[in-house]
Amino acid sequence: MCNMTHQQLPALEARRVCCAYPSSAANAIEDLSVSLDSGEWVAVIGPNGAGKTTLVRVLTGLMGTSRGEVRLFGQRIDRLDRRQIARRIAVVPQHVRVAFGFTVREVVAMGRAPHQGTMLLGSATDRKIVEEVLGKTHLTAMAERRVSGLSGGEQKRVAVARALAQQSDVLVLDEAGAHLDIRHRIELLSLVRHEVDERGLACLSIMHDLNEVAQVADRVVMLREGKVFEQGPVDEVMTVDNLRQIFDVDVMTGVDERRKARYFVPIRLEP
Repeated sequence: MCNMTHQQLPALEARRVCCAYPSSAANAIEDLSVSLDSGEWVAVIGPNGAGKTTLVRVLTGLMGTSRGEVRLFGQRIDRLDRRQIARRIAVVPQHVRVAFGFTVREVVAMGRAPHQGTMLLGSATDRKIVEEVLGKTHLTAMAERRVSGLSGGEQKRVAVARALAQQSDVLVLDEAGAHLDIRHRIELLSLVRHEVDERGLACLSIMHDLNEVAQVADRVVMLREGKVFEQGPVDEVMTVDNLRQIFDVDVMTGVDERRKARYFVPIRLEP
């Protein structure tokens, strides 16, 4: 009998899951299996409509399955309540809801809610974590500003900060770099990579920029039409042939020898 310890269990795992939206007869994702370990960054890529955001909803317990199961550190996620899930999984959604009337500091502090009692009273530890996260995400200077008055990129940074304040074991990012300028995207990627490496955070992210995927991901999952087309290390998965089949476009690729990172250049389609 296998005597697998808690530490050896996948942080998050989908086992042959299928699910469909009520308005569609076809499955949005079908027979899909992915796993995510602690201290690992898995990037999910694929064309629009491939099932990426649906996968996020299923993995975080927001959408049920018609077949298969999702497990969070070995526990079936459909048997956990939202508070239990929130203590272990932090999510930055694709579209951030504006928290009208609240300041940046107050919104980031909301990330501590799963660890607080019914009165949601912040402790000294909570306040310390919030201040540390504000600093890491370069939001300290705007901590007292209303979130509703921030730009789309700034609001996305606040959403990331709130997720990091949860101090969860798993971080799920659905296009977290959207609306961010180049510098802030790089800072975000570097910060998350540091959390993965130093804290053992498990990170799953939906990404579109192939160059960013190659720089930060430990593994890549390619989706096409709701199914896993290929998954594995960057060098094995992100080949010219695979990218052509997934995105229906030719891509030039090479290696930056100084940084030892692959890069990708899409080739313009002929009219």
